[in-house]
Amino acid sequence: MVPLVLIGDCGSAGGGGTDAGPGQLRATVIEVIDGDTITVRLPDGEVTDVRYIGIDTPESVDPDQPVQCFGKRAGAANEALVGGREVVLRFGPERHDHYGRLLAYVYAGRRMVNAVLVRRGLARTLAIAPNDSLAPLFSRLAAGAGRAGRGLWGGCGRA
Repeated sequence: MVPLVLIGDCGSAGGGGTDAGPGQLRATVIEVIDGDTITVRLPDGEVTDVRYIGIDTPESVDPDQPVQCFGKRAGAANEALVGGREVVLRFGPERHDHYGRLLAYVYAGRRMVNAVLVRRGLARTLAIAPNDSLAPLFSRLAAGAGRAGRGLWGGCGRA
């Protein structure tokens, strides 16, 4: 179960162990790929890519697609939130996507990065079962960003 927390305690993330609790791990971000994907080093030393659950940011690194509106801004915001930091990865029922990436809600300190990006208008919602328990939260945040004209909703329209 993933707690519904935007600003609040991050479990035992401040403790001394390598595991942040059941269904979650601490990891160190070693690269921010784009707005919704990072590369991390896990406690066992493994390096792997992590795709954020529940959101989709505009494309900025796919060589087969043009850079989309706000793609670079989403990547820069993600870098500012998690670049080089220790994060907590909280998992849904499905831990990997068809590319082999870990799927996670990513917490930097007390903030769920997935939600921050949606609230700032830098990500759209992307609900894929079975990892869709926070879809209502992300939908509310996206609607608020749209009403306020933040990010994508102000500069790119609703496309």
